Amino acid sequence: MKSPNTNIDFFMPVRIVSGEGCISANQNLFGIGKKALIVTGANSAVKSGALADVISALDSQGIGYSVFNKIMENPLVSVCYEGGAAASQTGADFIIGIGGGSAMDASKAIAAYAANPDILPMGIFESELKPSLPMILIPTTSGTGSEANMISVLTLDGKDAKKSFKSDYSYAKYAYVDPVYTYSLSYDYTVSTALDAFCHCIESYLSPKSSEITRTLAADGARDIWKVLSEISAESTISEEQRRLLAYASCRGGIAINGTGTGFPHPLGYNLTMYHGIPHGKACAAFTGEYLKYNMQNNEGRQLIAAFSELICASPEIIAENIPKLAGINLKLSSEEIELFIRQVGGASNYKNSPYVINETEMKKIYFKLFG
Repeated sequence: MKSPNTNIDFFMPVRIVSGEGCISANQNLFGIGKKALIVTGANSAVKSGALADVISALDSQGIGYSVFNKIMENPLVSVCYEGGAAASQTGADFIIGIGGGSAMDASKAIAAYAANPDILPMGIFESELKPSLPMILIPTTSGTGSEANMISVLTLDGKDAKKSFKSDYSYAKYAYVDPVYTYSLSYDYTVSTALDAFCHCIESYLSPKSSEITRTLAADGARDIWKVLSEISAESTISEEQRRLLAYASCRGGIAINGTGTGFPHPLGYNLTMYHGIPHGKACAAFTGEYLKYNMQNNEGRQLIAAFSELICASPEIIAENIPKLAGINLKLSSEEIELFIRQVGGASNYKNSPYVINETEMKKIYFKLFG
């Protein structure tokens, strides 16, 4: 097997504070500005208890705040642009994002728009931007790892497509990872987000951009996620220890993909999310079996898969069978949809980020095999 890349260019400037009650124990870190814009969705920040803890921390430091709670799943560019305007109008000089990947990704965009008030909505994807407002990110799910990387995936208005925004200014200054905020998640949502984190780990591990650092993070994260997914069921209660393992594994996966990016399950899965409302984690996981199958055709891929499987104590065959099964997607696609989806994938670059690079014919075979 080819050795991990030793020509490392690894940048991850987020200070991560973790553990139960980590916000209350580190309230002084909130003093990075005079007024915050708190970015959330409609429910999770309140239901998880994270919003109450954040407000308590801000009050303890005498810091004012406003709340922007318009973030939906798969956040639209237009809503993020509105959030940037809200930050400017309220005089916010830093951003606090609370929620799952959507709220945290939106926070990164809002922080950029607020610092660049003269740009148009699509201007955020240009490279010449002023530094974003400082950010604090607080996950309430265990899936995206967005708190620990610079990646923000946004939905383009009216185009049923996603586009990534990222820069060295898109990192949080602080991230608070408290597993308690995930305790209120349902079994189904927990599985979906855990599948997303698992896909991050395996796709990062196999990436040609991987290094010894990212492979270690990815394998450790995947091992813990696999362990929990193998133990839990809809009929049982997910334990605090299992929630803790998932929270930290998700964070490790987020750091790993920051250095490597993702592989083809992500762009192929985006279409299932955008056009059929399949949750992101499940949409990606549906392609994991095919991802392993095609990468086994390449000597480098076979060796990496064997090493990954040994590290997480699960055979490639069992991974290929069980991860898509957990996604549980029952969907039929038309030939016209599949052709459209292939064109969409062709506009992404991460489908090439694997030892074996699939072509359009193979994409079509994958879609037809799984959903034809």
